[in-house]
Amino acid sequence: MIISHKYKFIFIKTEKTAGTSIEIALSKFCGPKDIITPIVEEDELKRRKLGYRGPQNYKIPFSKYSKCDLMTTIDIKRRLRFYHHNDAAYIKRHIDKDIWDSYYKFGFERNPFDKVVSWYFWQYKQEPRPSISEFIESGEANLVKGFQLYTIDSIFAVDKVYFFEELDEAMKDLADKIGLPEVPELPKTKANLRKDKRSYRDILSEKDRETIEKVFARELAYFGFKW
Repeated sequence: MIISHKYKFIFIKTEKTAGTSIEIALSKFCGPKDIITPIVEEDELKRRKLGYRGPQNYKIPFSKYSKCDLMTTIDIKRRLRFYHHNDAAYIKRHIDKDIWDSYYKFGFERNPFDKVVSWYFWQYKQEPRPSISEFIESGEANLVKGFQLYTIDSIFAVDKVYFFEELDEAMKDLADKIGLPEVPELPKTKANLRKDKRSYRDILSEKDRETIEKVFARELAYFGFKW
């Protein structure tokens, strides 16, 4: 997750949508006062090698605490902070209203059929692993975060939801919208984790398809994703 005061944008990071690559690419343009949340050490190493800004300013100021936040801090014995997959409601609650209202807010979404397959291989990186049908039937596939991050009470809270399938076009549009000096170049982060590169159509069964259609009915309806 990134909140850039320099370019006045809020990037809400969804899961299995090239979020880490986008986050690293956008870090290049961040200033010293911008909020950048930590990512896993392997990806932080890549960000450092590129010479981009790393995690900074992600601890939430006490001035933004509610009474509940204060009690939580006492209970867990550490400051509240922004995390890489914070949802829109959490971010909105902990920043100034004028920042939330005026900054360009965006996230990314992906065809649910493809997203579930990617989530499966991310959750089970090595054998032995359950079959993908068992994974979907168990409900684990439902846990991949997207819609609940860029909406509040199921209402869109961002200015734009870009598509994973159109990353190049999205980066060009972003550069134009927020006034970046160049189009962000996406580094590869987790591309080698999935060995089975077949289309989701060749991996999912008809029953898998029906289950995914029910679970991700909102995404399919809102964005018009097709099998």
